[in-house]
Amino acid sequence: MANKRIDDATQTETVGHEWDGIEELNTPLPRWWLYSFYATIVFAIGYVVAYPALPMLSRGTEGTLGWSSRGQLDGEMKAAEAGRAQMKAQIAATPLEQLPNNPQLMHAAVAGGAAAFKVNCVQCHGAGAAGSPGFPNLNDDDWLWGGDLATIQQTLMHGIRQPDDAETRNSMMPNFGKDGLLTAPQIQDVASFVLTLSGREKASAAAQRGQALFETNCAVCHGPAGKGDRQFGAPNLADAVWLYGGTRADVVAQVNAPKHGVMPAWGTRLDPVTVKMLAAYVHSLGGGEAFATVPAAPAPAADASAAPAE
Repeated sequence: MANKRIDDATQTETVGHEWDGIEELNTPLPRWWLYSFYATIVFAIGYVVAYPALPMLSRGTEGTLGWSSRGQLDGEMKAAEAGRAQMKAQIAATPLEQLPNNPQLMHAAVAGGAAAFKVNCVQCHGAGAAGSPGFPNLNDDDWLWGGDLATIQQTLMHGIRQPDDAETRNSMMPNFGKDGLLTAPQIQDVASFVLTLSGREKASAAAQRGQALFETNCAVCHGPAGKGDRQFGAPNLADAVWLYGGTRADVVAQVNAPKHGVMPAWGTRLDPVTVKMLAAYVHSLGGGEAFATVPAAPAPAADASAAPAE
């Protein structure tokens, strides 16, 4: 204190310390800054009292207002769920075929179906629903059973080849080679004819022999021109869409011992409204059809007359 003095240049009192001839000015803080600092202290004390702030051994202080970020989130989630519940109730009350007549409901159904698709369907059909070998591409207009809303919903509800569902989609292609229905050379001939249907191979003597075998063994399901039949879930063999591959080796393997895909019956796993929204979403991907071309009810399994599945 005895060393304090007034600096001649600034007329400001020094703090009384000196380091190698250097002194520090005791410049007072601006009043506005000082009052702001005091205000922050008061605010901090009030915040600690009103809101959760201090960590304890097992939990933090709750605050006198009873507010918490988890409680706020819970309230927001409940409000959002209430809004969704109202929209879902409207979707549930609207017949499926009438959804396209209400753009707002259809938009909501497609959005809900997209969310459900990401949770339940991308594992097989992919994030963009483009499919993969053995899992159909849902973006195109190639449908085994039909692509209108009602038919898609039927497929979703009851699945494909589900043994515990009496209304499941069910078709079975015989093991022509494995069960000895056709010889290996005959299977090669059938493959030659099938590949000519889509232009992958040119006409040949083998394809001509295969055509006779196809008409005897395969046309009952796939049709004489190989265009398929939705009643049996028999694929169109004359296009460029192949579920298990379109090379000669793929076709021969499918005739010899065909693969049969299985899809869950989502009606037992998801509520009816979610299934309806999934149908709306799949229908909206680009290949949805306006009207049913075959009855929505599943057809009986095909007998020992079928040909390579795409």
